[in-house]
Amino acid sequence: MKFDASLVVLILVFAAVFTAGQAAFGLLTVATQKRKVNKRLKVAERVDGVSALVMELRKQRGLNANGEKGERLRWLSDLIVASGVRYEPKKWTGYVMIAAVVGGMAAAVLTRNPLMFIAGAIATGLAAPIMYLKVMAGRRAKQLGFQLPQALEIIVRSLEAGHPVPTAINLVGREMADPIGSEFGMAADEIAYGATLEQAVERMAERCQHPDVDLFAATIRLQERSGGNLTGLLKLNAATVRERHKMRLKIKAASSEGRASAMILTSAPFVAMGMIMIMSPHFYGDVIHEPVVKYGLGALGAWMFIGNMVMRRMIDMRL
Repeated sequence: MKFDASLVVLILVFAAVFTAGQAAFGLLTVATQKRKVNKRLKVAERVDGVSALVMELRKQRGLNANGEKGERLRWLSDLIVASGVRYEPKKWTGYVMIAAVVGGMAAAVLTRNPLMFIAGAIATGLAAPIMYLKVMAGRRAKQLGFQLPQALEIIVRSLEAGHPVPTAINLVGREMADPIGSEFGMAADEIAYGATLEQAVERMAERCQHPDVDLFAATIRLQERSGGNLTGLLKLNAATVRERHKMRLKIKAASSEGRASAMILTSAPFVAMGMIMIMSPHFYGDVIHEPVVKYGLGALGAWMFIGNMVMRRMIDMRL
């Protein structure tokens, strides 16, 4: 039996390329993870002292020198802090202006009405940043809920090894990725800066705005005021958070059919109308300016919006 030398060479080349690709992917993954873990530590490298570090971290989160949120537009301050996006007002203002101009031009071109530029600019300039912050806050809250049990287990093992509580919290800030690593790291920095454990954890709960973090803060507050075995309480806390996370996943699976139905029923009319406009532009084009058609489409849109709100209430289950 003869072997084809070219086939052997091709197999060896494929194996070499595949191995190189796997190695490159592994290096990139490790590098990304290192950047995530060391994100807060990079800030510490640029400043001198715990005081400057605490001030810089608070500034990046949109907090004042005392770690409190702004009183004006409190809901917007809460959203900015919960999103975890770096607070840069000047850069944000530039982005908002660009989005407003683009949205206004798009509205004016699509409607062929120059007056719609103002409405489109206002809608885009206000809606786009808020929607972005909401998406980032939701993504961050999901990651916090997933990482919190692991952080609590690290604290428990550190306490069982004989470390003090601030050291255990600082260990989470050094070893875990964002967002939980930065939050516990900020708490450890505030403790080193002079805050009590209860105050630092309470501020962390205010920043995160997550029910599981609130439960952790309540556990620390209970132990600080009434005493007890902190290690045992944190073990129970970690188990409770894991069970709540499992329940959320079960609820998400149970409501998946309703969510899929809502997306299909919402997108189907727009997809059908878009296909009709592409295949037969005059189907709606000849009558789109009639008042009856305008009022009818407006009523259908309002009815669809009400239906979506009803379906959202049906599938929105919270713990």
